[in-house]
Amino acid sequence: MANITASRFYSALFSLIVIVLIWLLPVPDGVRVDAWRLFAIFMGTLSLIVTGALPMGASTLVGLTLAVVTNVLSFSMAFSGYQNSVVWLVLIAFFISEGFLITGLGRRISYLFVSILGKKTLGLGYGLSLAELILAPVIPSVTARSGAIIYPIAKSLSHSFDSYAEDDSRKRLGTYLILVAFHSAPITGAMFLTAMAANPLIAGLALEANIQITWSGWALYALVPGLVSLLFLPLLIFWLSPPGVKQTPNAPAIAKTALAQMGPMSKNEWLMLFTFVALLILWVFGSTFNISAVVAALLGLVFLLLAGVIKWNNLLAMSSAWDTFIWFGAFVALAEGLNKLGITVWFGEQAAQRLSSLPWMLAVSLLLLLYFYSHYFFASSTAQVGALYLPFLLVALNLGAPPLIIALIFAYASNLFGGLTQYGFGSAPILFGSGFVSLREWLRVGFIVSTINLVIWLIVGAGWWYWLESF
Repeated sequence: MANITASRFYSALFSLIVIVLIWLLPVPDGVRVDAWRLFAIFMGTLSLIVTGALPMGASTLVGLTLAVVTNVLSFSMAFSGYQNSVVWLVLIAFFISEGFLITGLGRRISYLFVSILGKKTLGLGYGLSLAELILAPVIPSVTARSGAIIYPIAKSLSHSFDSYAEDDSRKRLGTYLILVAFHSAPITGAMFLTAMAANPLIAGLALEANIQITWSGWALYALVPGLVSLLFLPLLIFWLSPPGVKQTPNAPAIAKTALAQMGPMSKNEWLMLFTFVALLILWVFGSTFNISAVVAALLGLVFLLLAGVIKWNNLLAMSSAWDTFIWFGAFVALAEGLNKLGITVWFGEQAAQRLSSLPWMLAVSLLLLLYFYSHYFFASSTAQVGALYLPFLLVALNLGAPPLIIALIFAYASNLFGGLTQYGFGSAPILFGSGFVSLREWLRVGFIVSTINLVIWLIVGAGWWYWLESF
């Protein structure tokens, strides 16, 4: 306990030093004093998050309080993020995802795919990936989706084939299944606005650059590159980390036994399935009926509460959802403040000037690579998005990149880079912590798979986006 307290103290002290040093530096030409001070507070807040001095929600609350106390932001500006519809969309999506866990529908869907595709190890990989794809649109927590639903199934299947984390038997099946389960999540996270907690934050930050990203637009542009990535993923990992067991004839029977033990679908599962389908329809076609994504989510949540599928006390106990709501609203407010005070525009202009001698496509490519591999230095995808997404987007725009396309490219990259490390994505600590994959193997496969995913999304995506833009 003493060591933890000391570590927290030094982390907090480091964050305070960051704020003071930036605050006392000469204000650059063309930058307002209050903008520079807000930037100092913003960087100090990020330091609190990255060093782990405080949880993310508490860290961002500290940042907002400092901004108000120092008169850098008014109270209404500092807490304006909690009026943002995108912030509420995330909170409601977390609540709806609880229905998949409570009713057992998420496990049922996963076992169903395994029972159909699981006769071979490769089929098991595709079954886990397809389960991820089905669950992703309505479960914004990668940790809940991949860690609480997919991971237990992968572990159970591994044990059924005598593949355990404690010894070399993990290479028989467990290593392969864990790697597929993990690397499916960054791809499906990139495919839907509501599939990863930071995605709505990205949409809010893009709006600061006058670029509107809708749920249907995000999904449509991600559809083809996402499906291609998922198609190649189990094969790629099968080649990079080949399992000792190639045939799994008993896996479908194991899945069917698990389904039989669950019994027929309950009334609450049917209600959850109905809500799931209805939400997908409203999110895709809601603009036709003048129903926004957040209103559709509210309708789904209210229906689940009235039907008794979800209890209000369950929602009050979801600490991760409320924590996300707090830090998300704070990040939005701080980003809006930086943008309104002109610091992000100034940063974009400065970087654009230094890259202006290069062809814009080359300059933007260098920016994207820098953004992507900077993830090695972040313990949270959300922290990196909050720190770098808007400034890098503005630089790309100043260099002449097409607004919507480049905003989406950086958005998709903000998910795909999650596969690089064992610490930078929500489900990574859980799946890596299972012990089925060594650190060296995790980093090797992570670098190759993440890089290939980025190449697929840029090459296949470019053709798909060109075709979409031509209509």
